[in-house]
Amino acid sequence: MNQSPLQAVVLFYVGFVPITRTVVTTWGLMAALTVGSWVATRAFQVVAGGWQAVIETVVLGIEEQTQALLGRDAAPFLPLLGTLFIFLVVANLSGIVPGLKAPTASIETPAALSSIVFLSVHFYGIRFRGVARHFAAFLKPNPVLLPLNVLSEITRSFSLAVRLFGNIMSDDLVLAIVLALAGLFVPIPFMAFAILVGLVQAYIFSVLAAVYIGGGLGAIEK
Repeated sequence: MNQSPLQAVVLFYVGFVPITRTVVTTWGLMAALTVGSWVATRAFQVVAGGWQAVIETVVLGIEEQTQALLGRDAAPFLPLLGTLFIFLVVANLSGIVPGLKAPTASIETPAALSSIVFLSVHFYGIRFRGVARHFAAFLKPNPVLLPLNVLSEITRSFSLAVRLFGNIMSDDLVLAIVLALAGLFVPIPFMAFAILVGLVQAYIFSVLAAVYIGGGLGAIEK
């Protein structure tokens, strides 16, 4: 409890590169999601039934939400936004597993995810609008506002990371304190609340990512 939530726990080194507990947990979740996705989808059939119908419903829901936010075909953006949402759900909820700390409760993971969103905004903007048209948007509505528009791009990515980190970290911290003081069964309502917070934060982060990408595509004018 004396450890700062901003302090990373280094487990080992690869050369001079420190490998933290957050990195190892993230690798484990990525491996589990990869294997789980392969197992869950390897027997898909033309006529969906049972588990396949559940998976297709989730994917269709993500696609419809993405299309509504972007105002265009969601197919080019679904791999990024869908994967981001599913990873965040699993990562946020991993903190309720005894012995695990949610990687999103450490600042480096939300910072990495928000950096991916930041780069994706400009990747898709250049891909669909062209270099000149994409960066010309920073001169609107007045070229004098160029520094503010650039600063806005940076600060909103920063706030995206801090929002996710703050909510998951504080939720995990409260749950750990209650568990230490009250024993195993009393924190069950707090665990239910932690699940709700994890799902909501995954949704908010993914929606904001879609909104930012939509802004880069000109779907949402500043």
